[in-house]
Amino acid sequence: MNKSAIGVFDSGLGGLTAVKELIKLMPEENVIYFGDTSRVPYGTRDVDTIIHYARQDLNFLSSFDIKSALVACGTISAVALDKVRGDYSFEIIGVIESAAKAALLSTKNKKIGIIGTPATIKSGAYEAALKRLDREVQTLSVACPLFVPLVENGHIEKNDPLIMDAVRLYLKDIMVFGADTVILGCTHYPIIAHTIGEYVGKDVVLINPAKQAVKALKITLTNRELRKTEGKGKYTYYVSDSTTGFETNGGLFLNRSINGEVYKVDIEKY
Repeated sequence: MNKSAIGVFDSGLGGLTAVKELIKLMPEENVIYFGDTSRVPYGTRDVDTIIHYARQDLNFLSSFDIKSALVACGTISAVALDKVRGDYSFEIIGVIESAAKAALLSTKNKKIGIIGTPATIKSGAYEAALKRLDREVQTLSVACPLFVPLVENGHIEKNDPLIMDAVRLYLKDIMVFGADTVILGCTHYPIIAHTIGEYVGKDVVLINPAKQAVKALKITLTNRELRKTEGKGKYTYYVSDSTTGFETNGGLFLNRSINGEVYKVDIEKY
């Protein structure tokens, strides 16, 4: 049994969608989370900056005893992961491949919508992953630059008018396209999945990349005999800006208090 922690990181609150799944699927595991809240969003940055941020985030997690890292960030998974993965000795899992596989298992008409940050959509990473698995699949990708700032600023309730307006703006073309499956290609997006789902309707399946990535991570850890299978997991959160907003909004999303478990770190040191 390996008691080392699982490291998880994202540009902000979005990666808590992965933590939520870890709590469900592997409640015994210890988790160290980093949200780069002082530099959110990543999805509007250029490629070199995103790669630089990815290395700093992984360097920070490397300062702890971790056995694996989950990149709970669609932007880094799409743009930087292949460029930095070889620099670290532990397993690093992104959110692209497992989400693509889940989407193909879901779709009946082979029309898949992809929503993500501008950088993720520009990379074409989801489209490439889907085409590698099925050349006949059709995709429509839409950048949704307002979703991350809205979520980070607490607009996460189902009837929030700003989220509702943004969903209608970004998802209308995907509805015209006729997608029966939509990949939520940023881990912030499942936080507002209730509003997205209400707009697209019950017949459209929403794929949560964080959920699929955690499933893949569980298989990897099990196969490598790295699972912690006893006791209750400990969760520690780090941010690069104020802890207050993260504690409030993160606690609401996770449905559990995280007050006193969130610490500020100077990420530029890494």
